[in-house]
Amino acid sequence: MTRSTMLYRLAGAILALGAGTAAASAADLGAKDETIKLAINEWTGQHVTTHMAGQILEKMGYKVEYVTAGNYPQFSGLADGSISATVEIWMNNVGDIFPKVLQEGKIEDIGQLELKTNEGWIYPKYMAEICPGLPDWSALTKPACVQALGSPDTFPNGRLLDYPADWGSRTATIIKDNDLPFTSVPAGSEGAMVAELESAAAAKKPLLMMFWAPHYALAEVDVDWVKMPPCKSQDNEHCINPPEVHKVVWKDFKGKWPAAYEFLKQLKMDATEQQKMMLAVDKKGEDLDAVTKAWIDANEAVWGPWVQDATGS
Repeated sequence: MTRSTMLYRLAGAILALGAGTAAASAADLGAKDETIKLAINEWTGQHVTTHMAGQILEKMGYKVEYVTAGNYPQFSGLADGSISATVEIWMNNVGDIFPKVLQEGKIEDIGQLELKTNEGWIYPKYMAEICPGLPDWSALTKPACVQALGSPDTFPNGRLLDYPADWGSRTATIIKDNDLPFTSVPAGSEGAMVAELESAAAAKKPLLMMFWAPHYALAEVDVDWVKMPPCKSQDNEHCINPPEVHKVVWKDFKGKWPAAYEFLKQLKMDATEQQKMMLAVDKKGEDLDAVTKAWIDANEAVWGPWVQDATGS
């Protein structure tokens, strides 16, 4: 056997091994005639991620349904299988039910979405003139700052606009932990929070609020983030840190839809891209499905390998 023949056969064996490995890692579609139900929560970024995932799953041959579910209640649906998956879970706001059903083995955490985040208290930058010393949290304790941020409902405390009540609140706990002269006031919705931020900025009105990134509003209003007070403990109830964002599925998801499972494990969301889509939907009034479809059409180089790895095609 010549050296060239040996090298040729060796190369052929390596290619065959690679093909076998790829085939072994690919997964069947599974029960493609049974609908995959994806949770829709309360914020637009989650809608963008979910509809992007859903449209790609449909391209793979699956049936998809979007199910409206509260941030906490969705875990009950995931536990009993009435919801199949949720693809953008902010891990600092999962309540008591998530760790319970995870420990019971009723759901599976399939990893991070790799969405770069921020969270905490924000203020329009002109507030630095009203509360000298910002962004350090201690500036908020000065009487003139507290008075400027006060409202008839919170007097003599200042007002801190919080997340809607059904999102859960760490703000009230952190205020109590640090004996701050503020009252947490829940917003009615994400839209109400954004409207108040935009209105305050337009009128140069004092405002302190809980918020998160990515969000399109932060591309329009010049804000800064408070350097938060000390944490009584590092758990999510007493401390606000930029959270990880994970994907979670029903315990039987992998067995029923193997290729969809592999795809969702690889699914990622870039914060800048998400923020652009949020701006189009929330500010420009464009249709959510049309916006996510446009991104999918323009970015097959991004998501195509996720599908190929999942299906082997």
